[in-house]
Amino acid sequence: MKKLSKIDHLKIYSNMLKIRRFEERSSQLYGMGHIGGFCHLYIGQEAVVVGVLMTIKKNDSVVTTYRDHGHMIARGLDVKRIMSELTGRANGYSAGKGGSMHMFSKENNFYGGHGIVGAQVPIGTGIAFTHKYNSDKNICRTYIGDGAMNNGQVFEAFNLAALWKLPSLYIIENNKYGMGTSVDRAAAGSDLYKRGEAFGIKGEIVDGMNVYSVIKAANKAGEYVRSGKGPYILEVQTYRYRGHSMSDPAKYRTKAELEKYKNSDPIEVVKNEIIKKKIASNKELEKIGKEIIEEVKSAADFALESNFPENKELYTDVYL
Repeated sequence: MKKLSKIDHLKIYSNMLKIRRFEERSSQLYGMGHIGGFCHLYIGQEAVVVGVLMTIKKNDSVVTTYRDHGHMIARGLDVKRIMSELTGRANGYSAGKGGSMHMFSKENNFYGGHGIVGAQVPIGTGIAFTHKYNSDKNICRTYIGDGAMNNGQVFEAFNLAALWKLPSLYIIENNKYGMGTSVDRAAAGSDLYKRGEAFGIKGEIVDGMNVYSVIKAANKAGEYVRSGKGPYILEVQTYRYRGHSMSDPAKYRTKAELEKYKNSDPIEVVKNEIIKKKIASNKELEKIGKEIIEEVKSAADFALESNFPENKELYTDVYL
């Protein structure tokens, strides 16, 4: 793994902060009625997706759960079009018909955004099969929530990925709660990555509150998968600060638990590292922060000024 440059450190900080501010603005727009349906925020988990995607290659594929806004931002997609999709506008990534949970960008090898728990795992495994079939040396990163790790289709996908040595990197985003149920009350065994051991899939636990730990582990895992040795599982232990979705008050956990994780906030970890290494000053980071706030504000304004899909588009891309 190459040493991170000054540009890398600032890119990590900027992307994580952009996700945080984007999600905060999304929360506001949801409360104002501009975003309909379900909306799942990524606040607190920023180090996971930014860390993993710092190790990605241009033509690698990504598929994820319905908590997908941050994944698109980390992939480098346009925040204006992401916000347009959230608010149901025609210029959104899914033409305003996917909303929060179903964002796609085929040209960027981003295949969702899936609303069914665990459904993205067989899809990601199929995409990995395509990479192997085409001998293109690319890999598919499939994100899985801890709540999906008890679903049957996940193990069916693991079986085929191991059997055929597919280039699949599975990332379990263990944020401690599947909707409102603690993972300790829903999953037997403490280490979710070990679910792959029955199929001979290697894996490890990663500190998901520290982006540098995620980068190191994701780089190692990515090289393993890309070399043709088969799938690998990273269980990235993180924490969401907000409820499962906008309708969840998260009363099933204590304030003390929440504050414990906020004390190791992933963005502050990066900020402290940048200051310690004298990569940038507080003043320079504040400038970046102001620019991101303006960028997100402009994205929201752009979305709200954009057109809704025309009525004739109601059945376009819908298979009956």
